[in-house]
Amino acid sequence: MKDIINRFEGLRVLVIGDVMIDAYLIGNVERISPEAPVPVVAVNQKDYRLGGAANVALNLVALGAKPILCSVVGSDLEGNDLLQLLEKANISCSGIIQSNERKTTTKTRVMAQNHQMIRIDNEQTDTLSDYDTYVLVQRIVNDLLPAADVVLFEDYDKGVISQSLIEQIIAKAHHLGKKVVVDPKRRNFLHYKQVDLFKPNLKELKEGFQITADPSDKPAFETAIKELLQQLNIQNILLTMSERGVMISDGKTFEYFPAHLRKIADVSGAGDSVISVASLCVALGVSNKETALLSNLAGGLVCEEVGVVPIDVKKLEEEAAKL
Repeated sequence: MKDIINRFEGLRVLVIGDVMIDAYLIGNVERISPEAPVPVVAVNQKDYRLGGAANVALNLVALGAKPILCSVVGSDLEGNDLLQLLEKANISCSGIIQSNERKTTTKTRVMAQNHQMIRIDNEQTDTLSDYDTYVLVQRIVNDLLPAADVVLFEDYDKGVISQSLIEQIIAKAHHLGKKVVVDPKRRNFLHYKQVDLFKPNLKELKEGFQITADPSDKPAFETAIKELLQQLNIQNILLTMSERGVMISDGKTFEYFPAHLRKIADVSGAGDSVISVASLCVALGVSNKETALLSNLAGGLVCEEVGVVPIDVKKLEEEAAKL
């Protein structure tokens, strides 16, 4: 397995999706406000991090790959801050477009005594305008896609990805012989057709395809998976099932891999690590079993850390050596 991880180095991943800033205001609560029955947080630290598809890009950098992030953000202060964060993280901004018609998604968490007091979301989730979609698609297909080793759709339902964009990018990717990997959300779930790897979690699968069967009822569950693969003409599905581990299937064989026993600190960002490793495995053409094993391992490792953090490649190599 370690030799597979070593081959991640230098792979170019075109990441298309919703990017955002995860902002943290950290402080202490020592009194209740005299204006309303709410705690007063005395802020002593501010932290701004890359979120959404940008966190996937961070994971890819940590794994030695070269992500090319493609998205639309606002022509606002937050958009400028995001570009600076990307530059600091050595992530290419060549696929980022700033638009006067959008606002940059920013999720602000107010933390005190190691607890989240409130989260404030400043975002715009309607679909991109036709013009912004056109500009983004042209940038991707003309300038960025030809040099990519694999295409990754990282969908957070924030409006950047639409059916039109999906169809145009997948058609061009197929024309160029590029493999396509998808981390879907509900809005576009059934629009991702003819992709090489589809990675929903169990909740997304049930909501997006209206599956009622549970993995514990394998015959009914696997029949529903086969129907999904056939309807969307998908080559493979990698399903993450939280504490149950992962399942991977090409519609003919189904392989289940249990979650590794760990001291779970925070599940945030686990899916980003899973899809990052999975996309690189698809780019290399490794087996479904190896893809599932490494991806499952990566998702478990980040759950041992507090907050959204990229995968530690050294830990991944150490754990992979034990498989």
